[in-house]
Amino acid sequence: MANLTLNDLHENIRTSVQLALAEDIGAGDITAQLIPAEVISQARIITREHAVLCGQAWVEEVFRQVDARVCITWHAAEGERVTPNQLLCELSGPARSLLTGERCALNFLQTLSATARRARELADIVSDLPVKLLDTRKTLPGLRLAQKYAVTIGGCHNHRIGLYDAFLIKENHIASCGGIAQAVQTARQIAPGKPVEVEVESLEELTQALEAGADIIMLDELSHDDMSTAVKQTAGRAKLEASGGVSEGTLRTIAETGVDFISIGSLTKDVKAVDLSMRLY
Repeated sequence: MANLTLNDLHENIRTSVQLALAEDIGAGDITAQLIPAEVISQARIITREHAVLCGQAWVEEVFRQVDARVCITWHAAEGERVTPNQLLCELSGPARSLLTGERCALNFLQTLSATARRARELADIVSDLPVKLLDTRKTLPGLRLAQKYAVTIGGCHNHRIGLYDAFLIKENHIASCGGIAQAVQTARQIAPGKPVEVEVESLEELTQALEAGADIIMLDELSHDDMSTAVKQTAGRAKLEASGGVSEGTLRTIAETGVDFISIGSLTKDVKAVDLSMRLY
C-alpha cells in the first residue's frame, strides 16, 4: 500500500479542521471578545520537549478558517527533529483570532508531532535493515488520515487505510468462510486486484495461506524461531508481516528474522501529546 501524502489530504484537512473549530467555538469565543477587535498581536509557538515536527498544514488551515488575516512564519520544517524551547513558528494578526485558533491549532500540532516522534524513534532502531514498519487502524477517531500521514513523516509506512482498500483475512473471517483457501478465493472474486492478506497463527496455517496464493501473510505472535522458519519456508512467494508482541525491546530481533513488514499499533494508539506553548507578545 502506498504512503499518504499531503496531496491526498487537502479535503480531509479542511473537514477535520472545520469540525474541530465547530466543537471548540460553538456560537462564538466569548473570552476573546474581552479584547478590542482592532488589536493586532504577534505570537510564538515553541516546543517544551523533543519531537518531530508534524502538522503544519493543519495549523495553517485552522487560522485560514478562523481569520485569513493571520500570517504564519515557520522556523522549523515539517519532519525536522526539534528540541526543548525551540521556536517552531511566529504568528501575527488580530489578537482575537490568534486566541480563538490557539487550542485547535496546538491540538493538531501536538498530536501529529507526537505520532511522528514515536515513528522516528522506532524507525531509528531498524534503520540499517530492509524491514518496513507499518501502522495499523488503531488510530484516534476522526484523525486516521492525519495520524497515518504523521507516521510517514516519522519514517515509517502506512498499512491499509481502512476496510475498503485491502483484504485482511483474520481468524474470524477464516472460520466464517470455512477455511483459508475459501476466504482467499472469495476475496479474489469480490475485488480483483485488491491486495489479499491472511493472518496466520502457526506454520501449518502459513502453508495453507501460501497454497491459497495470499499476497501478504501476517504472522500473528509467532515465536522468533518460527518467524525465521516462516521466512525460509516462504522463500519470497509472499510478503511476510510480523504482528503482536512488538516493543522497543523486541523490534530489532523481529526485524532480524527477515520479515518484510512489522505492524505496530502503538505508533498511533499510545501517543503522548508533545508539550507545546503559544504566547502572545
